[in-house]
Amino acid sequence: MLAEFETATGIKVNFLRFSSGEALARVIAEKNNPKVDVLFGGPVETFAAGIKEGVFEPYKPPAVATLPARFKEVDGYWTAIADDPLVFMTNQKFLTENKLSAPASWDDLLSPVYKGMLQMADARTSGTAVTRIFSVLEVNGRDEEKAFAYLKKLRANVQLYTKSGGGGTLPVGLGQAAGGIFFIVDALDTKAKGYDVAISFPKEGIGTSAEAIALIKGAKNPDAGKKLIDWATSPAMQGLFAKHKINFVPAHPEVKTEASLAEVLKGAKIFAIDDAYAGANRKRIVERWVAEVLP
Repeated sequence: MLAEFETATGIKVNFLRFSSGEALARVIAEKNNPKVDVLFGGPVETFAAGIKEGVFEPYKPPAVATLPARFKEVDGYWTAIADDPLVFMTNQKFLTENKLSAPASWDDLLSPVYKGMLQMADARTSGTAVTRIFSVLEVNGRDEEKAFAYLKKLRANVQLYTKSGGGGTLPVGLGQAAGGIFFIVDALDTKAKGYDVAISFPKEGIGTSAEAIALIKGAKNPDAGKKLIDWATSPAMQGLFAKHKINFVPAHPEVKTEASLAEVLKGAKIFAIDDAYAGANRKRIVERWVAEVLP
């Protein structure tokens, strides 16, 4: 899609892809001498943590006038470009062989049948993982003891915590793992590539995180960065999601969710992750997860 921005503006974009946790760590490390102008994409919990670190410059693109409140930071430190719910994704052959339906509850993932068979992202590097953990916190009423008790039980069924949020999708598709928890954009991309996987949602609900964009404080090309933010937060870019088969829910109200994506989401219980709560507690919660769950 960035090629279309370059054609429209003549501005060349050098896009470096990282997991959101890695991207944030790099931006923080380069705080005194920024090497990038814009942080493009990643869940808003990551951006909320970045605000605490002082790495963003406030900028409000024209789209903020029409965006719902949850899709924009009040002072302009970030603006949403899309919404990206989490889902359960399971290998269909595994389900059939074990006479199982797709998991429809968080507790379904604790079944012994999944022992050592799940893959999902590592919270040390992945924003997907952070959204997953805060989803567990929300369905447990933000009771950290209950949430971590669940996460510790789930650990026995986890084969591998992957570096990136979508890192486990191919193993699940190939049947090397039974399932996992992923953002819908990665899960549906796996299905679109021909892998026989089932997409499901827990009855208790699961989190969705807005994907955001922000201007880096001290950016060397702030004007070009602002033009990219203007474009990304507008229908000009978000209207391209369907064309490029990117299964994001557009943040801009003038852009409709693609019909097949809307059908997948129909009836699912999805709640927005509270970016202020997640941003304020992200570092502590991840550190606790590393200390108590990861070993």
